[in-house]
Amino acid sequence: MNLGQITDSCVKCGKCIPSCTIHEINPDESTSPRGFLDLIAAYKEGNLELDKDAKRVFESCFLCTNCVEVCPANLRVDNAIEEVRYDIAKKFGIAWYKKILLFFLRHRRALDWAARLGFVFQSCAFSVQRGSGQNAGMRAKFSLPLVKKGRLITSFSQKSFLNSHASFVDNGGEKSVGLFVGCLSNYFYTDTAGAVLDIAKALKINVDLMRGQVCCAAPHFFTGDFKSVEALAVKNLAYFEEKLLNLECVIVPEATCSAMLGVDLEHFFMMIKRPDLAARAKKIAPKIKLATAYFHEQKELLELLRARKKQNLSLTYHDPCHARKMQGVFREPRELLGANFTLKEMRNPNACCGFGGVSMQSDYYDKALSVGLKKAEMIDESGAELVSAECSACRLQISNALEQNQSRAIFKHPLELIARALKQ
Repeated sequence: MNLGQITDSCVKCGKCIPSCTIHEINPDESTSPRGFLDLIAAYKEGNLELDKDAKRVFESCFLCTNCVEVCPANLRVDNAIEEVRYDIAKKFGIAWYKKILLFFLRHRRALDWAARLGFVFQSCAFSVQRGSGQNAGMRAKFSLPLVKKGRLITSFSQKSFLNSHASFVDNGGEKSVGLFVGCLSNYFYTDTAGAVLDIAKALKINVDLMRGQVCCAAPHFFTGDFKSVEALAVKNLAYFEEKLLNLECVIVPEATCSAMLGVDLEHFFMMIKRPDLAARAKKIAPKIKLATAYFHEQKELLELLRARKKQNLSLTYHDPCHARKMQGVFREPRELLGANFTLKEMRNPNACCGFGGVSMQSDYYDKALSVGLKKAEMIDESGAELVSAECSACRLQISNALEQNQSRAIFKHPLELIARALKQ
């Protein structure tokens, strides 16, 4: 469905409004899904100038896809906004600090170099804290373009995950999978990627680390940098096609990366009028699997977990927007974690945590934090000691919200908890 069809198909029923993340904290018709579509239609018809006010409105969407999930017509409001953000990027350009970040994400070797320097010099701009109720992290000493003063972020790893392991891990198994690690797990949350290897070892599944992988391009897509999206997407697509000739599938421990590769890649290629590439992306999509979904398919894993010691810890699970809404994955991680941990559902596990992408974190941090604090309150209400989600972007956002809210819960990726249980 193209942009015009999306805006024309909206019947203004309003079912999307109660679920809209931005509308909840900014209750204005312009910042609601049907409001976004009205403004997009007016812009496309030449009745609305794409000025700075319109730019702020279109950049305020968290792209959580709540509206898509509840829409009777399943209208892809998120894709409509992403397409308009491309026009915004062309007209206004992309801020220099975002360009720097997107450049490094596009060029793996440069990012390897920057990450090593970041590890050495991180204490210059950040105060490193190790376990004040949260995971080890850093607080910004002063406001930076991408990080606001006092914000908790994860600390750099001394060496990236891909540069710390062999290209192929032979566990003596009959089948092999590829691992798309994701930038955050590669450079920051390396224990998450390591947990994939631990679980695969227990299941005797061989793992190809796929060193030729590049960024999934989700940050570029959400920011309107379509030139970079195309370059990265074409490279990953060809690489995956080659690798999948000998691999069962590609597993991804990050919901955003998995959704970008398995769902939005096809949408993007249709946006830029490349149906040939869209068809290829659609063909490999069933082979792109969120890690817990794949491991849940391996029935022996549940048997192994149930044979292990029950952990004396309570846990609540947050559903990443790109896992539950875009890929239908929510039952699988709960069943795996429930074998060893006491699950306590929070009031609304499906509510967006408020990460929202690069622009939301840098230009609209107050809105992102406002949503994050609501999620932190839900976690506190559950009484759980741990909170988990299969997404490092959610981890970054929720960990900061918990810290700002002085909550006691600690964030752990579900794969880390599963790997931990297997070792008991």
